[in-house]
Amino acid sequence: MKNLYIVKCGSTFDSIKNEFRDFEDWIIDKLEDKNRDIYILDVQNDENLPTLKKNDVVIFTGSHSMVTNEESWSLKLESWLLNLIKDEIPLLCICYGHQLLAKTLGGVSSYHENGMEIGTVDIFLEENAKNDELFSKLENSFKAHTIHSQTVIELPKNAVRLAFNNHDKNHAFRVGSCAWGVQFHPEFDENIMDLYIDEVSKKKDLNIKELKENISKTSVSTLVLKEFERLFL
Repeated sequence: MKNLYIVKCGSTFDSIKNEFRDFEDWIIDKLEDKNRDIYILDVQNDENLPTLKKNDVVIFTGSHSMVTNEESWSLKLESWLLNLIKDEIPLLCICYGHQLLAKTLGGVSSYHENGMEIGTVDIFLEENAKNDELFSKLENSFKAHTIHSQTVIELPKNAVRLAFNNHDKNHAFRVGSCAWGVQFHPEFDENIMDLYIDEVSKKKDLNIKELKENISKTSVSTLVLKEFERLFL
C-alpha cells in the first residue's frame, strides 16, 4: 500500500475553513480513493518531516505565506524537498509549493510585476505538455481557479515548462520524471473561489462583479490531481 503525505503549508481564511474545511481536505475530496493511508504534515506547526521511501507520494498545498519571506519552516522544507527530488519520490506542488519547488532547485520566485492573479482564468498548455505523463490528457486550454501574488519568475535550469496564460508564463512545470509544480489550484471548486474573492476584496480593490461572473467549473484542471493519483497511487 502506498502512503500519501500532504504537506500542509498553511491554512485558508477562518471564514472559509469553518464551513468548507481546509486545503488538505479539498485535495482529498478530489481523489477517487479516499480510504488510502493519508498523512498530513502541518509544517507551520513544527511537524517533523519523515524520511520517505520509494512507495511514498507527496502533495504540497498552497499557503497565505510568501516564499520570499523565507520563514524557518519553509527553509526546512527546502532541504527536505531536495531529498525528495534526489530519491525520485512522486511529488505534486500546488501554488506556494510550486513556487517553493522552483526556488529550491535554483529558480526565482517572487512578486509578480503585474500584481495578484485571482479568479477563474484560462490556462494554455505548452507543446511539451503533449508528451508529459501528467498533463498529456488535459485539453490544450482549460479553466482553472487562481489566487496568488507571488509567482515563479524564472524556472530552474532543468525544468520543463508545461502551461502558461496571459498573466503568468510559468503556470506549470516538471522537473525530472516525477515532480510537478502548478500555480493554479486544482483542488478549488467554484464555492471556494467565490469566497476567496470576497475575502481578498476586503483588503484589495477588486472588480468583484466581473470576477464572480467569470467563476466556472474547472473539471479539467482537477484532472491534474486525479491523474497524479492514477499514476502514482
